[in-house]
Amino acid sequence: MKKHHNQSPGSKTNQAPANKAFADRRTDSRTPALFLKEGRERSVLRRHPWIFSGAVERTAGAVETGGTVAVRAADGRFLAWAALSPHSNIRARAWSFSEAEAPGEALFRSRIRRALALRATHLPGSEALRLIHAEADGVPGLVADQYGKLLVVQITTQGAEFWREALINILREESGCDAVYERSDADVRELEGLEPRTGWIGNRPDNADTREVQGDSGGILVEEHGLRYRVDVAKGQKTGFFLDQRDNRAAIAEAVATTVRSGHPPDVLNCFCYTGGFSLSALVAGAKSVTSVDSSHAALQLARANLDLNALDAQKAEWVEADVFRYLRTLRDQARTFDLIVLDPPKFAPTSKDSERASRGYKDINLNALKLLRPGGLLATFSCSGGISAELFQKIVAGAAADAGVSLQVERRFTASADHPVLLEFPEGEYLKGLLLRRN
Repeated sequence: MKKHHNQSPGSKTNQAPANKAFADRRTDSRTPALFLKEGRERSVLRRHPWIFSGAVERTAGAVETGGTVAVRAADGRFLAWAALSPHSNIRARAWSFSEAEAPGEALFRSRIRRALALRATHLPGSEALRLIHAEADGVPGLVADQYGKLLVVQITTQGAEFWREALINILREESGCDAVYERSDADVRELEGLEPRTGWIGNRPDNADTREVQGDSGGILVEEHGLRYRVDVAKGQKTGFFLDQRDNRAAIAEAVATTVRSGHPPDVLNCFCYTGGFSLSALVAGAKSVTSVDSSHAALQLARANLDLNALDAQKAEWVEADVFRYLRTLRDQARTFDLIVLDPPKFAPTSKDSERASRGYKDINLNALKLLRPGGLLATFSCSGGISAELFQKIVAGAAADAGVSLQVERRFTASADHPVLLEFPEGEYLKGLLLRRN
């Protein structure tokens, strides 16, 4: 059973006064250091934020877990400030590549302010969005999502855990969100040697009910593209909602609307539907029918609540609790076909070492979906696996099409929405990729 902690930012448990001295002085001989092996500094010079254990020659000085080290080349040159994680294969994550920018509250506040300003520019007025996207915003190990006046934070690394109190306090002040819920329960915490932590930080607000949803009650209410959703931040996947698919939900709605304008309202199949984002987008755009499939009873329960919340026609919506892999074969045996199929599966390959197994899974669902797709129909297929590149994903889908004996045209390439930025020097951050394909 996971351990749950309700610890306020004022707790002394997570304070780390010793390392804060680094914010006020530059590196010297007393500063803890991590020395790289000969010739292993190239990726750091290219400003890649991850330093793997195999590149490390030694550490020097009194180094704390999660504390700050000066990363140095074999000849002693300064390369970066980084957080040490001795339990992880990613031995250190860089905070900055300038000796003058030592980690501390001033640097974190500057990074967070910049991130919030970018969101205000690209997504003004959004009720649900990602405020901080870890490495892409210069704060490795920290994710912060906003749902109305509620802030949901996820801390996944030793470095972010070390600075937890300061980071949460800065986020509260800069975002204006008093209510904070922590969802630090991602699997990666185990790789970092961290136990899961979830719960309210500080006082729980009266309007932030995260009980298990029963009908139309409970959850945080947010609006996106004119649709309202209840988000279960306590028990839902990620921080409660797939914010990275915001633009892609709008794209699916437009694809359905285009088909409707041509006089042929589509029959839609949404696989791994979760709480119904793509399903509701298709229904509000005029789909003839939408069959939504997920293995989670709780997710489907919330999806039905979202359907009712938006007063959409329940007669057009079919909700199926089933394993998608098996259900696709059931639909094939029933000779059912669809005009639009959405495949948005969970992460099959967290890292590249899982890519072979994941490739088989992606090919399986795409092959079976293509057997259900009518000529002229659309397949929207996604991968959120960091271990599967966009190029490899396209090859997998192309292989599925060849085995299904169909030809596909690429109508659109999907990526994450603007509040999930990607660093050019950190391609691992580009985890979400997708294709909108038309069957000839």
